[in-house]
Amino acid sequence: MLVGIMGGTFDPIHTGHLIAAERARVEAGLDEVWLMPANVPPHKPNAPKATARQRFDMVCLAAEGNAFFRPLDIEIGKGGVSYSIDTIELLSSQHPDTDFAYIIGADMVQYLPQWHRIDDIVRHIRFIGLARPGYELDMDTIPIHIRSRVTIVPMPLVEISSTAIREERLKGKSVRYLVTDAVHNYMEVNHLYES
Repeated sequence: MLVGIMGGTFDPIHTGHLIAAERARVEAGLDEVWLMPANVPPHKPNAPKATARQRFDMVCLAAEGNAFFRPLDIEIGKGGVSYSIDTIELLSSQHPDTDFAYIIGADMVQYLPQWHRIDDIVRHIRFIGLARPGYELDMDTIPIHIRSRVTIVPMPLVEISSTAIREERLKGKSVRYLVTDAVHNYMEVNHLYES
């Protein structure tokens, strides 16, 4: 089985995330995509606005109705800073017959050489880079042992961000259709990202 891992803060998860997960699934021939909220992402200076449990709840709601999407709370469960290598080693030990591929934006592909323990990571896992229209990715600058583990797939331009959704909610504006109805209702009931 080939599983795509889409990690992120998901603060909140939005339709752009779901479009990206589906595009990666179809284009890379994935059997499933596991949506995995980070507990404390190492590359983000500001703490998430919603709790880890709220972010996971929203991921569960967003994945409802798609048999190929599976929410995974492994990083939240282990706590602390979420380093990819720790998660990959844990997943590999729990699912020895599964091949994994991390789904990342093409802009992140350029930074793979700087990832914590990248040489160990590429021994365990492949990467699927989502290339947005107009983004120029120079694969020649990436070492061959990393580059050979990356598949680039096209991604439509989707101008939605979790930051923008939080800002709109703070201003009291509607974010309906930027997130699924279930996620929208959850944010309303729990007063998430309001002033």
